[in-house]
Amino acid sequence: MLIEHDGRRPAVAASAYVAPTAVLSGDVRVGESCRILFGAVLTDDGGPVQLGDNCVVMENAVLRGRSGFPLSLGENVLVGPHAHLNGATVEGDVFLATGVSVFPGARIERGAEVRINAVVHVNTRVPTGETVPIGWIAVGDPAELYPPGAHDEYWPKLRALDFPGTLFDVPRDELTMGRMTAIYGEVFGRHIDDAIIE
Repeated sequence: MLIEHDGRRPAVAASAYVAPTAVLSGDVRVGESCRILFGAVLTDDGGPVQLGDNCVVMENAVLRGRSGFPLSLGENVLVGPHAHLNGATVEGDVFLATGVSVFPGARIERGAEVRINAVVHVNTRVPTGETVPIGWIAVGDPAELYPPGAHDEYWPKLRALDFPGTLFDVPRDELTMGRMTAIYGEVFGRHIDDAIIE
C-alpha cells in the first residue's frame, strides 16, 4: 500500500517489488530491484526513508525516518523479519538479522553484520566489517560490544549518548511518560489526513 503523508508520496523503482500488505508512507524512495515483503512498514514520520538498489526488507520489519534523522540504506542491504530501524544510516553490503533494533543517529558502516536480536543504540557507529553478535548491544563511537545482561557495565556509556535528548529533545530528568506519549501522539497523529494512493 502506498500512502501520501503530509503531501509527500513514495517513489518505487519499476524493477522493485512491494508486497500487497507492505506499507510505504510519505517520502519513501525504493531503489532498483529492491524487495519489500509482506507486512513491512516504511514510514516517513518527519524524515525520509531511502533504499539503495538491491535491498531486501523482510516480513514485518519497520523502517522509520524522523525529524532530524532520515533513514537510509545503501545498496545490497538485507533487513531481516521483525527488525526495527529508526533514523539511522546503513551503508552498503550490510546484513541486519531477524529482530535487530537500530536507533536514531546510529551508523552501520559497509560490510557490517548485526545478528539476531542485537541492538545498535543511539549515536552509535558500527565500523566497517564489524559484527554485533546475537543478542548483544553496541554502544558508542566506535561501538563497544556488550553481551546480554551487561547493563550495569554499558549504562554509563549509553546514558552519555543521551537517548531522551536524541529522540525527544528533552533532558532525561524532564522526560515523563506523559510527555513522551504526547510527543509521539503529535508525530503519529499527523497520519490522520493521509491518503491511500494504491
